[in-house]
Amino acid sequence: MSIDLRALRSHFPSLDSGLAFFDGPAGTQTPRPVADAVSATLTCPLSNRGTGNLSQRNAERAVADFRAAYADLLNMPARGIVHGRSATQLTYDFSRHLAKDWNPGDEIILSRLDHDANVRPWIQAAERAGVTVRWIEIDTATAEADLDSYESALSSRTRLVAVTAASNVLGTIPPVRRISDLAHEAGALVYVDGVHYAAHGLVDVPALGADLFVCSPYKFLGPHCGVLTAAPELLDVLRPDKLLPAPDTVPERFEFGTLPYEVLAGATAAVDFLATIAPGSLRSETTRRERLAHALNSVHDHEKSLLARLQEGLHSMDDTITLHSKASNRTPTLLLSFKDRDAREACAHLATRDVITMAGSFYAHEVFTALDLVDPALRIGLAPYNTPEEVDRLLDGLAWLA
Repeated sequence: MSIDLRALRSHFPSLDSGLAFFDGPAGTQTPRPVADAVSATLTCPLSNRGTGNLSQRNAERAVADFRAAYADLLNMPARGIVHGRSATQLTYDFSRHLAKDWNPGDEIILSRLDHDANVRPWIQAAERAGVTVRWIEIDTATAEADLDSYESALSSRTRLVAVTAASNVLGTIPPVRRISDLAHEAGALVYVDGVHYAAHGLVDVPALGADLFVCSPYKFLGPHCGVLTAAPELLDVLRPDKLLPAPDTVPERFEFGTLPYEVLAGATAAVDFLATIAPGSLRSETTRRERLAHALNSVHDHEKSLLARLQEGLHSMDDTITLHSKASNRTPTLLLSFKDRDAREACAHLATRDVITMAGSFYAHEVFTALDLVDPALRIGLAPYNTPEEVDRLLDGLAWLA
């Protein structure tokens, strides 16, 4: 069923500005229910977690609701949900936790498709442990993962494979399940960066074969934070450095210091809001996971329709605009460069038309190096609240540049 865009957009105060936001890959706009949840949590009776009084119970409920919401969103146990300040912070933390068991002669495999947050922490951990880094390369003709390079890199010495579920600049969705199955056959763990992927469809971590999966709620209408999930049985065997009096239970042992209860409440509200996006997703007899599946399938269809409209418009500009996003399976995210213009100039011109895009390399250092791309390039990303009219306004601005 299609999304009621008028109803959806009415929940976003920022859209009243008249701006058309195509910078979703950097972070989406925030609906009012998410802001209200943050405000209500900050202003209600609130203390550190406990059960002795109302303010302690409010904090306890914020944590429990957060874990339950992301368990539903990611199809994982609530006990396997870890909060972090960001996906980058969580990846740095878990690179240190996992590297405690690495030894010289071990190997890890990283992906050239990835944001540097799923590259540099592992490289630095490998350097400290004396571990060799190998790579999943990019097929330069298709902008897809080169699985031949992956299979050549994989061996009985591989301890970890870190790969994105979707490139934050190209949109490329690699075959994560195939990558995971091969890694597990070799006895390696799989760490999946789902930050960009989770914004554009329903996530099923077990179906992906990921041992650890990280995402960021601010990419899908929530507040700024990170979420990592893994099977509780795996978290049980990981021993982070921690304060002696701090909880040693899972997942609390990985969450350092007092949790930001208001952020957790906002992140929970984002999941609940996502579950209401599509008509028919409010049936009381369905589970939240089922409502999320219905809503996010509708989001996928809506964004796919907008992407087709956008690509059709770009096709007429082929001689002046180069489209680097060309994988057969990808998110509604496009990376462009211009024959005779700097992408920052294009970004500035579009802003004069109240169209918000971004120019840069977006922390995708390996992508830009592998494909010999010029920094900056222009990134266009679609979000659930975008409209066909906004796509046309974007195309008009690009046509003027072309």
